[in-house]
Amino acid sequence: MKNLNKSNFLNKRLGFFSLLAILFWAKNIFAYFTVFNLGIESPFQYFILLINPIATTLFLLAISLYVRRTKPFYVTLMIIYSLMSLLLFANAVYYREFTDFITINTMLGAGKVTSGLGSSTLNLLEPVDMVYLIDILVIVYALARKKIKLDTNPIKARVAIAFTTASIMIFSGNLFLAETDRSGLLTRTFSRDYLVKYLGINAFTVYDAVQTYNTNQVRAEASPNDMNEVSEYVKEHHAAPNDEYFGLAKGKNVIYIHLESTQQFLIDYKLKDENGVEHEVMPFVNSLFHSKSTFSFDNFFHQVKAGKTSDAETLLETSLFGLNQGAFFAQLGGKNTFEAAPHILAQEAGYSSAVFHGNSKTFWNRNETYTHFGYENFFDASYYDVNENNSFQYGLHDKPFFAQSAQYLEHLQQPFYSKFIAVSNHYPYAEFTDDEAGFPMANTSDSTINGYFATANYLDKAVEEFFNYLKEVGLYENSVFVLYGDHYGVSNGRNKTLAELVGKTSDTWTDYDNAQMQRVPYMIHVPGQSKGGVNHTYGGQVDGLPTLLHLLGIDTDNYIQLGQDLFSKEKDNLVAFRDGSFMSPKYTYYAGVLYDNETQQVAEDLTEEELQEVDQMHERVTRQLEVSDQINNGDLLRFYTGSNIDPVNPETFSYKDSLTRLQDLEKALGDKSTSLYSKNNNQSTVDQYKTQTYQQYSPTKTNTDDDKKADSEPLEEATNE
Repeated sequence: MKNLNKSNFLNKRLGFFSLLAILFWAKNIFAYFTVFNLGIESPFQYFILLINPIATTLFLLAISLYVRRTKPFYVTLMIIYSLMSLLLFANAVYYREFTDFITINTMLGAGKVTSGLGSSTLNLLEPVDMVYLIDILVIVYALARKKIKLDTNPIKARVAIAFTTASIMIFSGNLFLAETDRSGLLTRTFSRDYLVKYLGINAFTVYDAVQTYNTNQVRAEASPNDMNEVSEYVKEHHAAPNDEYFGLAKGKNVIYIHLESTQQFLIDYKLKDENGVEHEVMPFVNSLFHSKSTFSFDNFFHQVKAGKTSDAETLLETSLFGLNQGAFFAQLGGKNTFEAAPHILAQEAGYSSAVFHGNSKTFWNRNETYTHFGYENFFDASYYDVNENNSFQYGLHDKPFFAQSAQYLEHLQQPFYSKFIAVSNHYPYAEFTDDEAGFPMANTSDSTINGYFATANYLDKAVEEFFNYLKEVGLYENSVFVLYGDHYGVSNGRNKTLAELVGKTSDTWTDYDNAQMQRVPYMIHVPGQSKGGVNHTYGGQVDGLPTLLHLLGIDTDNYIQLGQDLFSKEKDNLVAFRDGSFMSPKYTYYAGVLYDNETQQVAEDLTEEELQEVDQMHERVTRQLEVSDQINNGDLLRFYTGSNIDPVNPETFSYKDSLTRLQDLEKALGDKSTSLYSKNNNQSTVDQYKTQTYQQYSPTKTNTDDDKKADSEPLEEATNE
């Protein structure tokens, strides 16, 4: 304290201001490296992390510089500093419990937070947490005891303005660097972790406040009358189920398998190596695609936008689109009311539910969105052994992911609704090393394209191992499998480089070709039935939910769903893209240009009748997207009671200690427990999971039609038993 008293620098307003700015920067850095797990992956990200507290700290503290009177200046400065420190402290404590940051909605629902933290929040505090607050007490003491003297000379206005201007310039530079490393940071909002990593706690809180305000404004203006208009549209748009397929998979477990970044052109694709030898990229998925037990769709399109993977989840599980701008999960997933698949099946047919994902639960705001969807369990990265040898920036690699999931899957009560989100086939499609190396790389000028086929092959092997396990333990026969591609793997900007590999030329490549590349695999595998085959119906991800529910014997007539059953005789063969483009058997409208599918050229000299037909398509696509936005932005499902199911109560779901809860339920149910573990005489099946490194597989050879048939025969035998 004597040193502080002797310091002329601290006795000046700017000196005292600088002290607080440095202290708060230091506290931020302390939290970044001791509490928050922000996934720093490069020296560049470390640099951004070190500078991101500076701009907002200076901007907020600089407010006090405009106060000329002595005591009000110091009071204002200390209040701002204390509030920032308290926010940082609260986030540190909250993050330790929930691995997430405090949002405005969390603050507004403080009662929910307290409930979530347990009977006593004091139990969450650790001695080290005092580092965020103790300096405030020391500084207040120093001011009160005049160890730090008050400076009566006000800061000149131009100096105050200079600090404010400098903070804005620093923030602009910070944002530029952030966008350089993570394009679309503010528009796509991948994760709260990303916002804090690149911009800091203060900036994240302000951003979240703006987003919350905008959302609440739209919600506040919505009314039950808006829901009436939506209900009328849905009723008119509804496609009745096909009696031939309705209830075909009734009572079966549902297992969704997320084929990350997998495009339809990979089905049956063979990559030639440097010696001209062909290697089948996804042999197991191909065998499923062509199985008589699989309903496969080769004109199925992704319909995502900025939300990418999370938009695909929204579409498939709610039959609603994502947002035109930003990620739906991040902006509205933790706020809205839903009629999502896990909740519908729980209410209608007594299904339990779980999501499996070897990445952080906060990525795409999944931890909050899933509670609003009605998922009972969410096994995220915290449940898996994730290390630098078995993972990359997007999470646990697929083989260990599926293998480690078995220990949780076996405890789910049957029937269950489950989703497995694989990630290895994700940009940048890095080449596997060591034991997983082996599948040839493509030979183009783009390294991203070159690695895409190898990671897709790895995904295929991981899925095959998972299926083998399910057959071994007896879950296969009583399950229905939905395998889907979530979005493109190779972006439009790279397609010209890809062209030669898909039988096209870069010189003649057009947006028509880009549009066709938006096809993704969609297949529903139902062991034991033989009505399957490749279906050419045009559809998209929004059609997934009504299709699945009808197969499970659940009529969707009273649900608010914008998609249509792909098997329905009333199916409208028109696919809306999120930007207003569309696809039909006759026309492709993409990037503002209409193409004739037969000629693959720009559609010109259309007749009046054809123009009218195209205009009607535009109107139908626009209307479908508008209705989705009405529902989502206004949270209109909170007004809807026509489905006669109880609304989801997200507070009833907690994703902490899920395994313990499942085990306790097994014990409580006793002989009535239907989990695989219970059915196996309370013995684990984990040891029956077999996984192999790449070298343990036989070398890939060129597949003939006879080979393909042979490859699929074991599958057919299993499904016909």
